[in-house]
Amino acid sequence: MGWTRGHVLGHGSSATVSTATTATGETFAVKSVVVSKSETLQREQQFLSILSSPYVVSYTGCDITKENKKMIYNLLMEYMPGGTVIDVIQARNYGSLNELEIANYTRQIIQGLEYIHSFGIVHCDIKGANILVNKNGVKIADFGCAKWANEDVPFRGTPMFMAPEVARGESQGFKADIWALGCVIIEMAIGNSPWSNVNSPISVLYKIGFSGESPDIPDGFSPKAKDFIKKCLIQDPEARWSATALLKHPFLEQFDHDQDQNFLTCSPTSILDQDVWGSIQQSALVGSDYNQETCTSNSLRQRVEQLAGNPEKGKFRSGAEKEIDWMTIRSSCNGAVTGGDEWW
Repeated sequence: MGWTRGHVLGHGSSATVSTATTATGETFAVKSVVVSKSETLQREQQFLSILSSPYVVSYTGCDITKENKKMIYNLLMEYMPGGTVIDVIQARNYGSLNELEIANYTRQIIQGLEYIHSFGIVHCDIKGANILVNKNGVKIADFGCAKWANEDVPFRGTPMFMAPEVARGESQGFKADIWALGCVIIEMAIGNSPWSNVNSPISVLYKIGFSGESPDIPDGFSPKAKDFIKKCLIQDPEARWSATALLKHPFLEQFDHDQDQNFLTCSPTSILDQDVWGSIQQSALVGSDYNQETCTSNSLRQRVEQLAGNPEKGKFRSGAEKEIDWMTIRSSCNGAVTGGDEWW
């Protein structure tokens, strides 16, 4: 498929997202990185290429082009003109979404998670910056951190949205995505991170993993909304509700289909008309290569410092600074290509 690169939508640590158009005028988004650093982008392509859901950003294809004497790996995706949920929030004078909007967005995210999980895929980085918006609602994007549920790979994601079991280095399964969703609901309600009173990655991971605390639920929520969030933020992942169970929760069932459509057509849409997909944020991706054995408080400190990125005690595995130990993915697009830098 021939296409022409358009204006830049955003930059990551090594990749660029741009608009692109075909000869027939079709517009889509293209995420691009030099081939030598494309392993993570190829990993994302692997997951997106097998998914097809109205609640997941659509995969269009991939190719390799030569630009400015460099070989560029391109991942072609659906263009979402509304930007991210964070963009929508920031466009509001009051900096948050109301409960009706949150309920509808949450239902679509949950439907996307149920679909993704049915394939045995864990997203691993659910957050407002990875939920994209168009006139019909929201879709899950950015599978650069995704993994197979039974895959033994380093833990990854954004510390503020990590589940307790991930922060402790125990497991990262489907229920970790559910915890992150609970954090996203709070993010949509307050217009800020769910742990806004904690600043450093080390402090966040200690608090999440070992304090037994959960993010504060805003007082303005209805009882049904508060109960829904509590089901997402149960400390024990075995007791935490699944995506399928959450879809039957009264918080989501209180709105019928007609009300859904009314919300989608009548809610403020100024953000959707401004083509503002430009506030792509760098995720604080981390990897964990420590084992799962029971340990002393000293070794716990060392593990969390390693996960969070203490430059003296462990390696900070951020794509912006260090190479990440992603497994090699052999792409179906023009042969096998490997690399190391994380896109985001």
